[in-house]
Amino acid sequence: MKSNLIAVLLCLAAAVAAVAQKADKRLAESATVLETITTKSEISNTAWSKAKCVLVYPSVKKVGIGIGMSYGRGVVCRTGANMDGKWGAPIMYTLDTGSLGAQLGSTSTDYVLLIISQRGADKILSGKLKLGAGASAVAGPSGANAAALNDPNVDILSYSQSKGLFAGATLGSASMASDDSVNKDLYGKDIDAAQMVRDGNTPIPPAARPLIDVLKKASQKGM
Repeated sequence: MKSNLIAVLLCLAAAVAAVAQKADKRLAESATVLETITTKSEISNTAWSKAKCVLVYPSVKKVGIGIGMSYGRGVVCRTGANMDGKWGAPIMYTLDTGSLGAQLGSTSTDYVLLIISQRGADKILSGKLKLGAGASAVAGPSGANAAALNDPNVDILSYSQSKGLFAGATLGSASMASDDSVNKDLYGKDIDAAQMVRDGNTPIPPAARPLIDVLKKASQKGM
Protein backbone atom coordinates (compact mmCIF):
# COMPACT_ATOMS: atom_id res chain seq x y z
CA MET A 1 0.00 0.00 0.00
CA LYS A 2 2.80 2.37 0.91
CA SER A 3 4.61 1.78 -2.39
CA ASN A 4 1.38 2.37 -4.29
CA LEU A 5 0.84 5.63 -2.42
CA ILE A 6 4.36 6.76 -3.27
CA ALA A 7 3.77 5.90 -6.92
CA VAL A 8 0.56 7.93 -6.98
CA LEU A 9 2.26 10.89 -5.31
CA LEU A 10 5.09 10.72 -7.82
CA CYS A 11 2.61 10.64 -10.69
CA LEU A 12 0.76 13.65 -9.29
CA ALA A 13 4.01 15.56 -8.85
CA ALA A 14 5.02 14.77 -12.42
CA ALA A 15 1.63 15.91 -13.73
CA VAL A 16 1.83 19.23 -11.86
CA ALA A 17 5.37 19.82 -13.14
CA ALA A 18 4.26 19.09 -16.72
CA VAL A 19 1.41 21.60 -16.50
CA ALA A 20 3.74 24.23 -15.06
CA GLN A 21 6.22 23.63 -17.87
CA LYS A 22 3.41 23.99 -20.41
CA ALA A 23 2.43 27.37 -18.98
CA ASP A 24 6.05 28.53 -18.93
CA LYS A 25 6.49 27.42 -22.55
CA ARG A 26 3.34 29.30 -23.63
CA LEU A 27 4.57 32.47 -21.99
CA ALA A 28 8.05 32.18 -23.51
CA GLU A 29 6.62 31.61 -27.00
CA SER A 30 4.29 34.58 -26.60
CA ALA A 31 7.15 36.83 -25.55
CA THR A 32 9.19 35.77 -28.59
CA VAL A 33 6.35 36.51 -31.01
CA LEU A 34 5.65 39.88 -29.42
CA GLU A 35 9.34 40.82 -29.50
CA THR A 36 9.54 39.95 -33.20
CA ILE A 37 6.44 41.92 -34.13
CA THR A 38 7.39 45.00 -32.13
CA THR A 39 10.84 44.97 -33.73
CA LYS A 40 9.21 45.20 -37.17
CA SER A 41 7.35 48.35 -36.02
CA GLU A 42 4.26 47.52 -38.10
CA ILE A 43 1.90 48.16 -35.18
CA SER A 44 1.78 51.90 -34.59
CA ASN A 45 2.78 53.44 -31.28
CA THR A 46 -0.74 54.86 -31.01
CA ALA A 47 -2.25 51.37 -31.28
CA TRP A 48 0.01 50.07 -28.53
CA SER A 49 -0.87 52.99 -26.27
CA LYS A 50 -4.61 52.42 -26.80
CA ALA A 51 -4.44 48.70 -25.98
CA LYS A 52 -6.15 47.71 -22.74
CA CYS A 53 -5.34 44.03 -23.23
CA VAL A 54 -3.09 42.07 -25.58
CA LEU A 55 -3.66 38.47 -26.67
CA VAL A 56 -0.85 36.43 -28.23
CA TYR A 57 -1.37 33.09 -30.00
CA PRO A 58 1.91 31.70 -31.40
CA SER A 59 2.20 28.90 -33.98
CA VAL A 60 -1.48 28.34 -34.76
CA LYS A 61 -2.10 25.55 -37.30
CA LYS A 62 -5.07 23.88 -38.90
CA VAL A 63 -4.75 20.17 -38.27
CA GLY A 64 -7.48 18.91 -40.57
CA ILE A 65 -10.29 20.00 -42.83
CA GLY A 66 -13.05 21.56 -40.76
CA ILE A 67 -11.24 20.84 -37.51
CA GLY A 68 -10.91 23.66 -35.02
CA MET A 69 -8.08 23.16 -32.58
CA SER A 70 -7.66 25.15 -29.38
CA TYR A 71 -4.29 26.63 -28.53
CA GLY A 72 -3.86 27.98 -25.03
CA ARG A 73 -1.91 31.19 -24.72
CA GLY A 74 -1.88 34.31 -22.59
CA VAL A 75 -3.76 37.57 -22.40
CA VAL A 76 -2.17 40.49 -20.56
CA CYS A 77 -4.28 43.46 -19.50
CA ARG A 78 -3.63 46.81 -17.91
CA THR A 79 -4.67 46.97 -14.28
CA GLY A 80 -7.04 49.37 -12.54
CA ALA A 81 -10.75 50.10 -12.63
CA ASN A 82 -10.47 51.72 -16.07
CA MET A 83 -7.69 49.41 -17.21
CA ASP A 84 -5.28 52.27 -17.78
CA GLY A 85 -2.59 51.28 -15.29
CA LYS A 86 0.47 49.04 -15.45
CA TRP A 87 0.51 45.72 -17.29
CA GLY A 88 -0.67 42.97 -14.94
CA ALA A 89 -0.13 39.24 -14.55
CA PRO A 90 -1.10 37.12 -17.60
CA ILE A 91 -4.20 34.95 -17.89
CA MET A 92 -4.23 31.85 -20.08
CA TYR A 93 -6.83 31.60 -22.84
CA THR A 94 -7.64 29.17 -25.63
CA LEU A 95 -8.43 29.94 -29.26
CA ASP A 96 -10.98 27.96 -31.27
CA THR A 97 -9.63 28.04 -34.82
CA GLY A 98 -12.62 26.36 -36.43
CA SER A 99 -13.74 29.56 -38.14
CA LEU A 100 -10.35 30.44 -39.63
CA GLY A 101 -10.76 28.07 -42.58
CA ALA A 102 -8.42 28.71 -45.48
CA GLN A 103 -6.33 31.16 -43.48
CA LEU A 104 -4.60 28.23 -41.83
CA GLY A 105 -2.52 25.59 -43.55
CA SER A 106 0.60 23.57 -42.95
CA THR A 107 2.54 26.73 -42.09
CA SER A 108 2.00 28.00 -38.57
CA THR A 109 0.66 31.50 -38.05
CA ASP A 110 1.23 33.82 -35.10
CA TYR A 111 -1.66 36.04 -34.01
CA VAL A 112 -1.55 39.19 -31.90
CA LEU A 113 -4.78 40.89 -30.83
CA LEU A 114 -4.91 44.37 -29.33
CA ILE A 115 -8.12 45.01 -27.39
CA ILE A 116 -8.59 48.77 -27.56
CA SER A 117 -12.05 49.34 -26.04
CA GLN A 118 -13.45 48.88 -22.55
CA ARG A 119 -16.29 46.86 -24.06
CA GLY A 120 -13.87 44.41 -25.66
CA ALA A 121 -11.81 44.15 -22.47
CA ASP A 122 -14.91 43.42 -20.39
CA LYS A 123 -15.92 40.68 -22.83
CA ILE A 124 -12.57 38.90 -22.72
CA LEU A 125 -12.39 39.16 -18.92
CA SER A 126 -15.83 37.57 -18.62
CA GLY A 127 -14.05 34.31 -19.52
CA LYS A 128 -15.47 33.83 -23.01
CA LEU A 129 -15.42 35.91 -26.16
CA LYS A 130 -16.70 35.21 -29.66
CA LEU A 131 -15.62 37.74 -32.23
CA GLY A 132 -18.54 39.51 -33.82
CA ALA A 133 -20.86 38.65 -30.92
CA GLY A 134 -20.64 41.66 -28.64
CA ALA A 135 -17.11 42.63 -29.67
CA SER A 136 -16.05 43.67 -33.16
CA ALA A 137 -12.63 42.83 -34.55
CA VAL A 138 -10.95 44.21 -37.66
CA ALA A 139 -7.64 43.63 -39.39
CA GLY A 140 -5.26 45.92 -37.57
CA PRO A 141 -3.84 48.89 -39.44
CA SER A 142 -0.11 48.79 -40.10
CA GLY A 143 2.42 51.57 -40.16
CA ALA A 144 0.93 55.06 -40.00
CA ASN A 145 -2.58 54.00 -41.06
CA ALA A 146 -4.66 54.80 -38.00
CA ALA A 147 -8.22 54.92 -39.38
CA ALA A 148 -9.49 51.98 -37.32
CA LEU A 149 -8.08 53.51 -34.15
CA ASN A 150 -10.61 56.34 -34.33
CA ASP A 151 -13.67 54.15 -34.97
CA PRO A 152 -15.70 53.84 -31.73
CA ASN A 153 -17.29 50.63 -33.04
CA VAL A 154 -13.98 48.76 -33.21
CA ASP A 155 -13.04 46.75 -30.12
CA ILE A 156 -10.15 44.60 -31.30
CA LEU A 157 -7.30 44.99 -33.79
CA SER A 158 -5.92 41.68 -35.05
CA TYR A 159 -2.57 40.98 -36.66
CA SER A 160 -0.84 37.88 -37.98
CA GLN A 161 2.63 36.75 -38.96
CA SER A 162 3.36 33.83 -41.28
CA LYS A 163 6.55 32.92 -43.15
CA GLY A 164 8.12 36.11 -41.85
CA LEU A 165 5.37 38.31 -43.31
CA PHE A 166 3.41 40.55 -41.00
CA ALA A 167 -0.04 41.99 -41.73
CA GLY A 168 -3.47 42.80 -40.37
CA ALA A 169 -5.64 39.70 -40.14
CA THR A 170 -9.29 38.74 -39.82
CA LEU A 171 -10.27 35.93 -37.48
CA GLY A 172 -13.91 35.54 -38.51
CA SER A 173 -16.01 34.37 -35.57
CA ALA A 174 -13.17 32.72 -33.67
CA SER A 175 -13.88 32.04 -29.99
CA MET A 176 -11.63 32.52 -26.98
CA ALA A 177 -12.13 31.20 -23.48
CA SER A 178 -10.26 31.21 -20.20
CA ASP A 179 -8.05 28.11 -19.78
CA ASP A 180 -9.13 27.54 -16.19
CA SER A 181 -7.06 24.43 -15.47
CA VAL A 182 -3.77 26.01 -16.57
CA ASN A 183 -4.60 29.27 -14.78
CA LYS A 184 -5.22 27.33 -11.57
CA ASP A 185 -1.87 25.57 -11.85
CA LEU A 186 -0.11 28.83 -12.72
CA TYR A 187 -1.47 30.71 -9.69
CA GLY A 188 -2.25 27.85 -7.29
CA LYS A 189 -5.97 28.67 -7.11
CA ASP A 190 -9.04 29.43 -9.17
CA ILE A 191 -8.89 33.00 -10.44
CA ASP A 192 -11.43 35.67 -11.23
CA ALA A 193 -9.85 37.33 -14.28
CA ALA A 194 -11.78 40.60 -14.02
CA GLN A 195 -11.08 40.99 -10.30
CA MET A 196 -7.44 40.05 -10.73
CA VAL A 197 -6.93 42.68 -13.43
CA ARG A 198 -8.75 45.46 -11.61
CA ASP A 199 -7.01 44.79 -8.27
CA GLY A 200 -3.61 44.59 -9.93
CA ASN A 201 -2.08 42.83 -6.92
CA THR A 202 -1.30 39.42 -8.42
CA PRO A 203 2.47 38.83 -8.60
CA ILE A 204 3.78 38.34 -12.12
CA PRO A 205 5.18 34.80 -12.55
CA PRO A 206 8.92 34.78 -13.39
CA ALA A 207 8.23 33.11 -16.75
CA ALA A 208 5.96 36.02 -17.72
CA ARG A 209 8.40 38.83 -17.03
CA PRO A 210 9.95 38.87 -20.56
CA LEU A 211 6.43 39.19 -22.01
CA ILE A 212 5.56 42.06 -19.67
CA ASP A 213 8.86 43.80 -20.45
CA VAL A 214 8.12 43.75 -24.21
CA LEU A 215 4.66 45.21 -23.61
CA LYS A 216 6.05 47.97 -21.41
CA LYS A 217 8.53 49.02 -24.09
CA ALA A 218 5.95 48.91 -26.88
CA SER A 219 3.25 50.86 -25.04
CA GLN A 220 5.60 53.50 -23.64
CA LYS A 221 6.58 54.58 -27.17
CA GLY A 222 3.08 55.90 -27.76
CA MET A 223 2.93 57.98 -24.57
